[in-house]
Amino acid sequence: MQLNFKKTGSGSPLIILHGLFGSADNWFSIAKELEKNYTLYLVDQRNHGDSPHSDVWNYDAMVEDLLELVDSEGMRKFYLMGHSMGGKTAMKFAVEHPERVEKLIVADIAPRYYPIHHQTILAGLNSIKLDQIKSRKDADDQLAQYISEIGIRQFLLKSLSRDSNGFVWKINLPVITEKIEEVGKSLDEGDKYEGPTLFLAGGNSNYIQQSDLEDIHEHFPAYEIEFVSNAGHWLHAEQPAAVIQEIRRFLK
Repeated sequence: MQLNFKKTGSGSPLIILHGLFGSADNWFSIAKELEKNYTLYLVDQRNHGDSPHSDVWNYDAMVEDLLELVDSEGMRKFYLMGHSMGGKTAMKFAVEHPERVEKLIVADIAPRYYPIHHQTILAGLNSIKLDQIKSRKDADDQLAQYISEIGIRQFLLKSLSRDSNGFVWKINLPVITEKIEEVGKSLDEGDKYEGPTLFLAGGNSNYIQQSDLEDIHEHFPAYEIEFVSNAGHWLHAEQPAAVIQEIRRFLK
């Protein structure tokens, strides 16, 4: 699958993978601060953003998608970063193709299994009747019946687009709904990447916990971890300056 991506900057290549329900655009403001030193590749993973939709949706497929992209761009070695679902893709790519990854950054996700916990979001998104809404406010009003936090609604509705027939989802909502358990899958036992790895954890997030550190060390023995203060799971949106600072420090 040929993924959509945005390329900006100059220098050593740094690939950034977004999380579930997101897109490459989520990381554009971070990329703007790094483009003087790095060539940024902001990637839409399959079933998200402007990349193609497919009934096949799992980390094996997403790793193959990324391999196809870096091969087509002639990148032999690069820095790789991923947030949440993108972090799982990045981890799996690194353990399968360690010779390609110079350094790895994983934002607010651990290698372990995560139980399904997006039911409310999926119910809200599926409740929006695209053939009946006339504006984004109509969609927001429907989504607000399920999700009270306006910031989360704004993030989710970035995937709502418009074509000649009306509103459409950029995300492949039916497949994501059907196969949501794929997002939480763990790395396989014995998977290991021995290159330098930085885990960035939101200080207010519960996605990475102290109990995860032993498991992280098993898979990524050369890891370090930084907890970003006053940040939840979307740490790059809540504390962008701190995230940029950590990226720069680690990649130096």
